[in-house]
Amino acid sequence: MISGGPLVVVGDALLDIEVEGRADRYSPDGHVPVVDVTARSFRPGGAGLAALLGVHDVAEVVLVTGLADDPAGERLRAALPSRVRLVPLPFAGSTVCKERVRAVGPCAGAGADGTPVPVTRLDFGDGRVSHDSVTADARTAIASACAVLVADYGRGAAAHPEIRALVEKQARRVPVVWDPHPRGPEPVRGAALVTPNRDEAERFVPDRPDFASRAKVLTDRWAARAVAITLGADGAVLYRRFQPSALHVPIPAERRAPAAADTCGAGDRFASAATVAMSEGAEPDNAVRHAVVSATEFVRRGAASAFATAQAASPESDRTHADVVARSVHW
Repeated sequence: MISGGPLVVVGDALLDIEVEGRADRYSPDGHVPVVDVTARSFRPGGAGLAALLGVHDVAEVVLVTGLADDPAGERLRAALPSRVRLVPLPFAGSTVCKERVRAVGPCAGAGADGTPVPVTRLDFGDGRVSHDSVTADARTAIASACAVLVADYGRGAAAHPEIRALVEKQARRVPVVWDPHPRGPEPVRGAALVTPNRDEAERFVPDRPDFASRAKVLTDRWAARAVAITLGADGAVLYRRFQPSALHVPIPAERRAPAAADTCGAGDRFASAATVAMSEGAEPDNAVRHAVVSATEFVRRGAASAFATAQAASPESDRTHADVVARSVHW
């Protein structure tokens, strides 16, 4: 367990909505499946999921994030466990929601053993962390952290000038792990570990032939101590500053998840597990090995869907969902 201060997660909290149903026919308006909804569930997403995962490893988690005062924001707050202490950042706009539609049936595509397959995803909500001054509570939380995880989802928390200065200062004394986003800023200098995924690394460094060289380029570019590129079923590639070569960390064969397994949230689990390991003194090599195994186990146990609060489809749930959507979208 972490001692000497809380695990502090800084970033953009989202509301994730899972919609499941059956797709037995196509729409007459176009060749797209019609999904008859059978269930709907809600869970914290983004930095909210990273904080939720943290409570399974540590005694105290603080989530520094922006939250809107709307139905989706209320549902997001309610979905966070009581052991996550919320510290608000200045925020403008509506709660950002990501609604994932999955279905079974002949029009949904191939699914193993009746497992729902993704049909589409809808993103709505325009909220962002504003550049207004942060509270004394936010400054104290970051300064007291024994480790900081920055979960950037491109909604302004990681770009806030004061937050960046606080995190960069804290990086001189405790591990800072930065999970970047293509629409977000570069990590602060001195991060102990930066964890882009495969697609992000290819976008950040398009002119290199392999992930080992990309990890080295990013380590130098960001003045990070190490960069671990997560590669899904292929594990991760780690480069440590000033080392002669990169390290490939595969997933142990006996721990591999099924090929069709849901991987939603695996990157958050990887980053949170690595942060906890480094806060306990692990070197980046061992922290990444631990994170690869933790993310794989997370996927084997149902990934982020296992943390959702289910709600059977009904007229009442449809009205609740409609209110969440209506208050999160500016028409």
